[in-house]
Amino acid sequence: MPVLAINDLRTHFHTRDGVVKAVDGVSLTLDRGETLGVVGESGCGKSVTALSVMRLVPAASGRIVGGSVRFEHTELLTLDAAAMRAIRGNRIGMIFQEPMTSLNPVMTVGRQISESVALHQHLPRRAAMDRAIEMLTLVKMPEPRRRAGEYPHQLSGGMRQRVMIAIAMACTPAILIADEPTTALDVTIQAQILDLMLEMKGRTGAAVMLITHDLGVIAETAQRVVVMYAGRKVEEAPVKALFARPRHPYTRGLMTSIPKLNRVPSETTAPHRLTEIAGVVPSLIDMADGCTFAPRCPHVTEQCRVAYPPQIEAAPGHFVACWNAESLPEMARV
Repeated sequence: MPVLAINDLRTHFHTRDGVVKAVDGVSLTLDRGETLGVVGESGCGKSVTALSVMRLVPAASGRIVGGSVRFEHTELLTLDAAAMRAIRGNRIGMIFQEPMTSLNPVMTVGRQISESVALHQHLPRRAAMDRAIEMLTLVKMPEPRRRAGEYPHQLSGGMRQRVMIAIAMACTPAILIADEPTTALDVTIQAQILDLMLEMKGRTGAAVMLITHDLGVIAETAQRVVVMYAGRKVEEAPVKALFARPRHPYTRGLMTSIPKLNRVPSETTAPHRLTEIAGVVPSLIDMADGCTFAPRCPHVTEQCRVAYPPQIEAAPGHFVACWNAESLPEMARV
C-alpha cells in the first residue's frame, strides 16, 4: 500500500478573470522509502499539488474542489483543521521553495525548530531546544549551538535551507515534500543540499516527493518521475525508462532543451543552437477541449485539437497522455 495516494485531485483558484484550474485531475502514488520526482515548467501545478496535500492552499481564492488524498489509511481532504495540524509538520514534512519567506524573521532558528518538536512530540522547552540543536548538527550546520540563537537574516541561503530541512525532519515524518529545495543556490551548495536530503531520508526511511525543474537532479536522485503540464499529469515512468525513451512530446522538449556540454563546434560543424519549446504554458482559464500541449507540439494532429488524450500504459509502469505516443520518431542520441 502506498504511503500517499492522490486520485483525481482538482484545485481551483477563483479570480476576477475566471476560474484557474491549477491542478486538474492529477493522480499519483508515493511508495514507502522511494523518491518521486515531479517536473515541469513554472505554472504547471507542481507546487499547488504539494500545497493541496498539506492543505495549505490560500483560503482567500483557492479551493480543493475534488479528488482524494490518502495518507496511509487517512483521507486528508475530509479531516478537520485540528486533525490536519497533527499530521502537517509531524507525519508529513515540507521544505518550502523560498526559506527567507517561509521562516519567521523575528524568531531564532532554534526556536522555530523546537516549536515544531514541542507541539507534536509534547517535549518541554529545554528538551525541544536540545532536539533543535541535534537537528542542526545532523544537517551539518557549522557551530549549531551558536546558529540556533541566530535569526534567518543572519544566515546564508544554504544555511537557511538547512534550517528548513531540520524543521521538516525534526519529527521524523513518513513523507518529505521538497518544493524546489535548491532554488537560488549556487551549484556547489545545491549538491550539498541534495546529498543532505538523501542522507536524512536514509536515516529516517521517509518517502520523498521532490519537485524541481532540473532533470539532472531527477536522474541522480529519483526512482520514479511524474511530468506535469498545465495542471495535469502527462507522463509517469521509472527514471531509467523515462530517460531511455520519453513518450510525450513535452517530456522530449524538456530533455532536448538541456544544454549539452559535449557539443563543441569545430571547423567542419556549425555552432549548435540551444533547443527550445516554442510558445508558453497556456492560460489555465477556460482551457480548450483538446490536448493542452497541442499549440506547442511539433507532432500535433487534428485529433489532438479535439479531445484530451487518456492515460495509457505504453510500457510496464510507463504511463503517457498522448494520442501519438506510439508513433513518435526516435530521439537523436547525443
